[in-house]
Amino acid sequence: MKKNIFAVCDLEVDYALNFMDYLNQKKNIPFEIQAFTTVESLIAYGKKTHIELLLISGKAMCRQIREMDIGKIVILSEGVHPPELDQYPSVYKYQSSSEVIREVMACYGAEKAVEPVPFPVLKKTTEIYGVYSPIGRCLKTSFALTLGQVLAREKAVLYLNLEEYSGFDELMGKSFAHNLSDLLYYVRQDNQNLIHRMNGMVETVNNLDYIPPVQTPGDIRGTCWRDWERLIQEIAAHSSYEVLILDMGSGIDDTFQMLDMCTRIYMPVLTDVVSVSKLAQFENLIRIWDFSQILAKTVRVRPPFHMGNGPAENYVEGLLWSELGDYVREVLRKDGE
Repeated sequence: MKKNIFAVCDLEVDYALNFMDYLNQKKNIPFEIQAFTTVESLIAYGKKTHIELLLISGKAMCRQIREMDIGKIVILSEGVHPPELDQYPSVYKYQSSSEVIREVMACYGAEKAVEPVPFPVLKKTTEIYGVYSPIGRCLKTSFALTLGQVLAREKAVLYLNLEEYSGFDELMGKSFAHNLSDLLYYVRQDNQNLIHRMNGMVETVNNLDYIPPVQTPGDIRGTCWRDWERLIQEIAAHSSYEVLILDMGSGIDDTFQMLDMCTRIYMPVLTDVVSVSKLAQFENLIRIWDFSQILAKTVRVRPPFHMGNGPAENYVEGLLWSELGDYVREVLRKDGE
């Protein structure tokens, strides 16, 4: 099954080509990308091939394009546009490409929630990596974020932080309009367009995509296993991500069930007496509750102590080429990645 077409049309040649280059680098975009710098070439293409999503400059919009059979049109606005274009959603042109694509995906997702269309995904499978430890202060999240960035250099990777307190607003140095709480709301509403909704929330660091974590611990504690399971299954089955990383805290009641869904589990550990005792209790409980298969796919890791220098918002990007980054690459090499 072929991917749907996402066409970008802007009369400013450099903008159109640079934006297309950005989209082609994003391995998770569930569309085939086509860029046009003239209205004539867009119309000629549209007569032969159905365009599912069109992002077009307000200056390029015309009657012939309005009359074409296009799934969704979004205006690329320079701040003002003719009143007749008010019927279409718009995104501001002069912002980062990541912001533009996030807003476009949000517009597309909102529309397609009413009129869902087949969502072809071209990939073999989604590997689910869990990062979890019953031990605290063991660099679990730093390891998970480093793992995601290393893998994202070659694959389409999505990172989900499932902790009650992630600190991501401070860690990333910005606030987020949407987060995992919103996505869980759509899960509970049995939204049939969950993946398109999710694509409108995705943030990126070093090519690693992530959904901003919840702000309220209750949103983790209050989510039932059925909703967690559906979210993970939807991402695995209907997104374009090749790897899903679950950075798990202790707020999820069904920890063993979630770990059982993972194809591989990385467990940061420490060697002090208290940490070893906690780990022994955890593994005994796994056996008592008949989840011994979890132990077979668990890899214990001992991340090197890593101290980030500079502002907190630079910490995550710096992980890739830190001592911790070297350690993660070695772990993956031993695991055959």
